[in-house]
Amino acid sequence: MHRRLISSVALGGFTLLTALAAADTPERVTTNADRQALNLTVYNGGIALVHDTRRLDLHGGLEHIAWRDVGAQMQPVTALLESKTKPGSVRVVEQNFDYDVLQPSAILDKYIGREVTVVHDKPIPGQPQQEHAKLLSTYNGIVLQYANRIETGVDGRIVFPALPSDLRDQPTLVLDLAESGAGTQDLDLSYITGGLTWRADYVGVVNSAEDRMNLNGLITLSNQSGTSFKDARLQLVAGNVNIVNPPNENQLRAIGSVRARYERGAAAPIQEQSYFEYHLYTLNRPTSVLNNQTKQVSLLSAQNIPLRKTLEMRGGPDYYRNGNEDLGQHVKLGVYLTFTNKGGDLGVPIPGGIVRLYKNDEQGTSQFLGSDNVDHTPRNEDVRLHVGDSFDVTANRKQTNFHIVSPWRFDSSYEFTISNAKTTPQDVLVVEPIPAEWTILSENFPHDKSSSSTATWHIRVPANGKTTLTFTVEVWFV
Repeated sequence: MHRRLISSVALGGFTLLTALAAADTPERVTTNADRQALNLTVYNGGIALVHDTRRLDLHGGLEHIAWRDVGAQMQPVTALLESKTKPGSVRVVEQNFDYDVLQPSAILDKYIGREVTVVHDKPIPGQPQQEHAKLLSTYNGIVLQYANRIETGVDGRIVFPALPSDLRDQPTLVLDLAESGAGTQDLDLSYITGGLTWRADYVGVVNSAEDRMNLNGLITLSNQSGTSFKDARLQLVAGNVNIVNPPNENQLRAIGSVRARYERGAAAPIQEQSYFEYHLYTLNRPTSVLNNQTKQVSLLSAQNIPLRKTLEMRGGPDYYRNGNEDLGQHVKLGVYLTFTNKGGDLGVPIPGGIVRLYKNDEQGTSQFLGSDNVDHTPRNEDVRLHVGDSFDVTANRKQTNFHIVSPWRFDSSYEFTISNAKTTPQDVLVVEPIPAEWTILSENFPHDKSSSSTATWHIRVPANGKTTLTFTVEVWFV
């Protein structure tokens, strides 16, 4: 027991001494000029994983490395440094993320309690043009103590004797390294950074018969991280990644290993593969993602996709327990387009995003039909889009009878008249959510019990005509 305690104390002391010794060594700077590879994996949640591989000539022993050109919004607790040349030969003893960058406010804060020189633009007659003063505070303004007075604000400019040593011109990760030997090595620094987002945008062109569609997908990537990533291998993860605690070392290794396996895949504009419970998309060529830039990359192109159009009137559960004669005049019917993610150029996992639909008019000019959000959609699943509301197909709804049989049982009757002003017949779905326990007592069109609380009728409405649906339902509230 005592031996283990002494060993632990000795090890802790050695680590502290090693860190102090590394901090005293001259600082070496590494920049993008040393970079051998850059991999950028962007997630749906507004974060990205950076793998920055650089080639350095290591001296062996202890080194103080300033790793410049890192993400300005990096999460330093996620940083992981590994040697690709000699795994295990380099160990991080201490690391510091210096994000206090060189700017006027930072210089002022560093000089609080110190002497500066004030050069007056309009000196008072008889007073010197420049004076020495102590900077007392920068909180909500500047407070200066001169030899014979204290003033707030400054009527000129402040001259500093030197730059503070702990300010940098850009965010820098400072690493104290313990190296087992000298030589050239490729070191990979991986870390999580914020400020990068991506989404999928789709454009669909519907044919004249409204039963087929061409679909093109684009990846829209936005970089607000404060840092540019040049000539990066870009990867995108589609899926809802839970982010509570920063990834640990094993998680970062696992994410990094996906890249290594994927690099052996076939060439294509964007390659897709299953990754854990998500999907990983990789651009097959290097690209630069500059700060404050939005860029788009082609994701997919699919032609002649079978399309199903439906007009739907959807009700509500409230009027099944209340008497209310007028349930709506000229009720709008929703227009929905549905396609299945399979066959042809589809059949690949579709990342969630916005689908915008167009159709050519009689002159061949494309016109906007509407847009809808699509969720992450796996293979062979339906994609259902709410395009808008029908102009020519409307409905009048009314309750024709309401009877309270008991405090918990209600019988009610309804009449839904659907009007079609089009020159072609229209198929309409009447979807009614009915609460509690229910039974259709009578109806003039057969219904489908599409769920435990939903009745659906398929109604054919003739051209320039009307169709009336009537039904009586018994509802038990128990």
